[in-house]
Amino acid sequence: QVQLVESGGGLVQPGGSLRLSCAASGSIFSIYAMGWYRQAPGKQRELVATITSGGITNFAGSVKGRFTISRDNAKNTVYLQMNSLKPEDTAVYYCNAYLSPTGSSRPSYYWGQGTQVTVSS
Repeated sequence: QVQLVESGGGLVQPGGSLRLSCAASGSIFSIYAMGWYRQAPGKQRELVATITSGGITNFAGSVKGRFTISRDNAKNTVYLQMNSLKPEDTAVYYCNAYLSPTGSSRPSYYWGQGTQVTVSS
């Protein structure tokens, strides 16, 4: 069984910062990529940022220059540092991992339960 557990969401004023963390645990053979998606009320889930096991990153245009993503492979943990937050960043942020569980050769996508980020004065 594989679990992704997010932490670090909350309420922050515009211009502020937050750091999200997501730890993957369970019977994991290999993690190929991890990332963050978000879903605002009434909108579709969208990609925020991803990072491969080799450190290659990808960002949505709306967060480039404000958000950074990093990863601790030894801890199976991914971080999202969010700076210069705007009200439009308000959403539920979901952790995502593309990984192979132990005993399986087929990688699959796994999701966390989500953490709320609210940017408001």
